Amino acid sequence: MSDSINQTLVVGASGRVGRLLARAWALGGLAPTLQHRGAGWAAGLPQMEWHPLAGAALEQGRFRAMIVLAGAVRGDLALNTQLTQACCAAAAQAGIGQVLLASSSAVYGVNGGLACREDTPCLPVNDYGRSKLEAEAAANRWRGRGLAITALRIGNVAGADALLAAIQPGQPTKIDCFADGTGPMRSYIGPETLADVLVKLVGKTLPPILNIAAPDPVAMADLAQAAGSAWAYQPAPDSAHQRITLDCGLLAQHYPFSESQSGAPVMVAEWLCMREPQ
Repeated sequence: MSDSINQTLVVGASGRVGRLLARAWALGGLAPTLQHRGAGWAAGLPQMEWHPLAGAALEQGRFRAMIVLAGAVRGDLALNTQLTQACCAAAAQAGIGQVLLASSSAVYGVNGGLACREDTPCLPVNDYGRSKLEAEAAANRWRGRGLAITALRIGNVAGADALLAAIQPGQPTKIDCFADGTGPMRSYIGPETLADVLVKLVGKTLPPILNIAAPDPVAMADLAQAAGSAWAYQPAPDSAHQRITLDCGLLAQHYPFSESQSGAPVMVAEWLCMREPQ
């Protein structure tokens, strides 16, 4: 599928996740085109200035696929729907055959601690999750017009998550501890693995929704340990949730995970290899 990824436009590649992916693709000898709105930033990969919200058209026949990473995590969350609408419109106009839209596992909410499948009812508990669900609804309207678009409900990406990104040398990391004496379990994926997953998905016939994470959940304490952080438990507040995880059985039909890719050591090693020099 490397030929397909080399004919793919990646929108929003200058964000935290996008930068990790771009480095993985460059190190792997792949060359998707990275969209930017100002000065280019990633050495070694083709780049293109494009302003989707300005209604700018894309060149007919240039790209076979589009990966949409662009979006807002805070602030004006309406941008998530606006960017989805603009990118889908541009893809349809330019004859792009496939769109992979980065959504989020936050659309599910907590699901009572059970692993969320693609058919699990969505009950987001925060504005970010609700905004991503609204963006998916916008994508669904374009799917109804014939655009092949898949909403990727991505779990935590190692190194772009709140835990690992906040680790500072010499400063202890606090992790919530629950009644059973253990901490949170979450669905994660390493950035190098995620980059490879996207390569494998481009060009395939996919379902409308696909969970994206390593097969097995990981303990956040194990991630902190693998990152070399001095960490300690703290009592979990009443609002905390111990297990928020994804069932990725459907993804396993499209990507052959190894057992090690679910482990904290590999996820952290991928992050350390792909992050920019400090």
